[in-house]
Amino acid sequence: MAALVAEAAASREPIHVQGNGTKSGMLRPVQASRVVSTTHHTGITLYAPKELIISAKAGTPLPEIEHALTERGQHLIGEPPDLSGILGPIDRPQTIGGIVATNLSGPRRVAWGATRDHVMGIRAVTGRAEVIHSGGRVLKNVTGLDLCKLFTGSHGTLGIITEVTLKVLPAPEATGTIVLPVADPATAVALLSAALGSPYGVSGAAWLPAAERVGLQGAVALIRIEDFRASVTYRTEKLRGELNHPGAETLDDATSRAVWRAIRDARPLHVTPGEAVWRVSVRPSAGAAVLAATGLDGFLDWGGGLVWLTGPADAVVQAKVENAVRQSGGTWTLMRAPDGFRNAVRVIPGEAAPLATITRRLKAALDPAGILNPGRLYAGL
Repeated sequence: MAALVAEAAASREPIHVQGNGTKSGMLRPVQASRVVSTTHHTGITLYAPKELIISAKAGTPLPEIEHALTERGQHLIGEPPDLSGILGPIDRPQTIGGIVATNLSGPRRVAWGATRDHVMGIRAVTGRAEVIHSGGRVLKNVTGLDLCKLFTGSHGTLGIITEVTLKVLPAPEATGTIVLPVADPATAVALLSAALGSPYGVSGAAWLPAAERVGLQGAVALIRIEDFRASVTYRTEKLRGELNHPGAETLDDATSRAVWRAIRDARPLHVTPGEAVWRVSVRPSAGAAVLAATGLDGFLDWGGGLVWLTGPADAVVQAKVENAVRQSGGTWTLMRAPDGFRNAVRVIPGEAAPLATITRRLKAALDPAGILNPGRLYAGL
């Protein structure tokens, strides 16, 4: 892989870096004459259940890793989503390298942090054709520069991730969900905030304006608790009583898991062909205001801190989303749109001049020829 990069850098030929291509519909399309894929760079290289650590080559299919963890009663903390419902179905599974390169996280992020927070180590090939290693295979890891967080979420623009080491945790025995009928998103956020601030260990907090898409009815706030079965039963009953909301009910384990899997995968969105999807991150108290300001179809996760939006792929709607997020002090990502639209607009917010300077310097340091996924995040970079 380093030899391929060296050859491309010498001739300044752009490289499209990908795993199985399941995230190609995100951000800007990459125009490149070469494709370097990690599809055949697979395999779990280390799994130490007692140490809560797993390492795998970047092209390893996510289901393979999840199967190995499930056999030992463990799981990936970041709850990585399967966004094929909005990005388009591909007949190959997403890879662990793709999850780390895009830093995608599910509902559990509100309690346990993002995927980035659980990456213990990486190996990668930079645009200089250098093989680098950062981090390690122990939790108390303080050696060297923390390039793990830099590469996580870089979308292949700084280097080709070839191996990752992740922290894992025991999987919960049971999952319970409190369902609160509530039509107003601001009221729902207040309820979700109260639940997240309670001592009951909430690991998921969402609001859906049309819960029929996940097998429920009407507009509802959903609160998840995961743990040992007896603990889940006790804590959901206590929290439901303290919230004292009319019409509240509790879902069983199987239904809860199915509902939160759908939320994780953004299936509550009703996306029609040709529409765009935006993923907005704001402080939770601003989530309802972003929904109202845009007037788009969407739902809230992360207690209101994550807003999924879908609507027409046109400049007017894009400007409306950008303005609403700017007013809230948040950030946004264009997750899906027709290629022409993705080429014509910004897919993430522009950076302030000092940050933009740092971004250019990092790119120059790690990919001086600018050959790795050019234009993926910013036009011309």
